[in-house]
Amino acid sequence: MTNFKTAKLTIVEPARPGQTNEQVVARVYDLIKEQALRPGDRLPPERELAKQLGISRPSLRAGLGSLISMGVLKSRQGAGTFLVDGPPALNSEPLRLLADLHGFSYEHMFETRSILEVGATGLAAERASGDHLATMAEEITEMFVALKDPQQFLVHDMAFHRAVAAASGNPTLATLVEMVSGILYERRKTTIERAHDFNEALEMHRKIYKAIRSHQPDAAREAMREHIMRAHRAFALEEKQPKGRFEKDLA
Repeated sequence: MTNFKTAKLTIVEPARPGQTNEQVVARVYDLIKEQALRPGDRLPPERELAKQLGISRPSLRAGLGSLISMGVLKSRQGAGTFLVDGPPALNSEPLRLLADLHGFSYEHMFETRSILEVGATGLAAERASGDHLATMAEEITEMFVALKDPQQFLVHDMAFHRAVAAASGNPTLATLVEMVSGILYERRKTTIERAHDFNEALEMHRKIYKAIRSHQPDAAREAMREHIMRAHRAFALEEKQPKGRFEKDLA
């Protein structure tokens, strides 16, 4: 049985009521940096960490989900939440600011994502290591577990795409994928509750994984292209539907 080191955290400043998801993310992120935690350290259980931070468990879960989507943390089914090799060198904030200033459309963002990720997937099919493949397989397993939990499904969906980009062996390309995907994640987590069936998305991820594992660049690129096209279509449909209770609570 594997023994994990659970981090012991000291909370210096209590949380303020009504903190936004971004503020929760910032608090947890700062806590990680200030405590000088090392890769592989496990965070305390959700109930304990929420109490230490003075926030609700749903708020903590949303914040941890964002940090997982950014590659700062990693969730392992039945084992807990762990610190990975560190945050990406760049984040999505500069691009998000430009998007706000210049009105980048989500159609443009999906088009950019397709160009970047289709190419990255072809490289991954040529260069992916055993560790990269193991990470992709693990995220697919987590997506299967989360089929009835849209928010968690989205978190592991993003983690799978990050693993594919990392497997390209091109850190510049992986960082650009991260920046674009980060913006789309922040938007889609407010709409994904309107989705009804994730089985098709799960199968598309399996198709991408199998092509990469079989070292078939053309098949991998085509599978990723089709997946992003379908994801764009799903996002557009979700945007048109009225807000559910979950999104109203976030607003």
